[in-house]
Amino acid sequence: MWHIYRQITALQRVASAVIAQKRENSGRFPFDKIDIVPKPALHFLRRFWFRQLRDKPWQISVGELRALINVLERSNARLLHIYFGHIAVHLLPLIRAWKNQSIVSFHGADAMVDMNKPAYREATRQMFDSVKLVLVRSESLRHAVVDLGCDEKKIEVQRTGIPLDEFPFRERNFPASDGGGEWRFVQAGRLIEKKGLPVTLRAFAGFLKRYPNATLTIAGEGPLLGDLQELAGELKIDNRVAFTGFISQEQLRDLYHVSHIFLHPSETGPDGNQEGIPNSMLEAMASGLPVFATNHGGIPEAIEHGMSGVLVPERDDEELAWALLNAVEDLHFLSQVARNGAQVVGEKFDLRVQARRLEDIYLRMIGRGD
Repeated sequence: MWHIYRQITALQRVASAVIAQKRENSGRFPFDKIDIVPKPALHFLRRFWFRQLRDKPWQISVGELRALINVLERSNARLLHIYFGHIAVHLLPLIRAWKNQSIVSFHGADAMVDMNKPAYREATRQMFDSVKLVLVRSESLRHAVVDLGCDEKKIEVQRTGIPLDEFPFRERNFPASDGGGEWRFVQAGRLIEKKGLPVTLRAFAGFLKRYPNATLTIAGEGPLLGDLQELAGELKIDNRVAFTGFISQEQLRDLYHVSHIFLHPSETGPDGNQEGIPNSMLEAMASGLPVFATNHGGIPEAIEHGMSGVLVPERDDEELAWALLNAVEDLHFLSQVARNGAQVVGEKFDLRVQARRLEDIYLRMIGRGD
């Protein structure tokens, strides 16, 4: 994931190494210090035993524990940072057995999924008791983690960092509001339920009735692609919607710079999955795009309605279409929202600032802080 890769490679005052089960896309994410500890051949049986027969989250085997301890000791690691809360639950035997401290980060879905099951909540509580610190991406996630049983004194907010130099601000020239302009909308991210993409398509269909030359580009890949293409056909807007699939960060930046409005109507998934603060939304804001999103998860921590963006209720495509139609009648409003949004990202989500703060946390944990 880009936000994790950016965070790791931005560190300067600490030496970091990565442990993973496998490596993919090494050209896209170049990094030298990686140790691979693969899943055991019979991992699927162990997972089946825990999940299906015992209804508990699976945890690593004795062999995996030994291999991980060996890697940590060989690299002389002082601190273990586990990304994603549910992974930390699987690694609970390691957290308990390793001689040094561990911290864990929560990013969104990992604070929600399967937490309706008592055994999962209990294992998560045990993990909270075993780690030294819990990092969350937003205040909304702080509340969710407290609800799961974490001591509030253990929690700190560690924001996502956006490389501002990769998404420079550009003032947009918006089309005239006479109905004939080609408004260009964009949404970027995984094509999954919590991104609210059907709402995007339906709201865009409503917008097209008044602005028939508008276009929508959806950048990203995921399991809902076929369903979204089918919905675009049913709405008879497929000739105005483009699905790009995966694109590089450079292509995404260029797409942002030729677009006028960014859409991100996130919604809570059937399994309780919620956003923290979406990275693609922050990148769009940094680039100067006015953002139309929802009152969901951590989004209101980055967007103040009517000031640095526009927020509507979840799953309400009519409200989103109405908000868009009203906003394009006031180009000064769109420009002001775009400038304010970029300022917010610069003040609260600068990668350099957030990386320095994470280093401070690391150094404090190992007793070398100020």
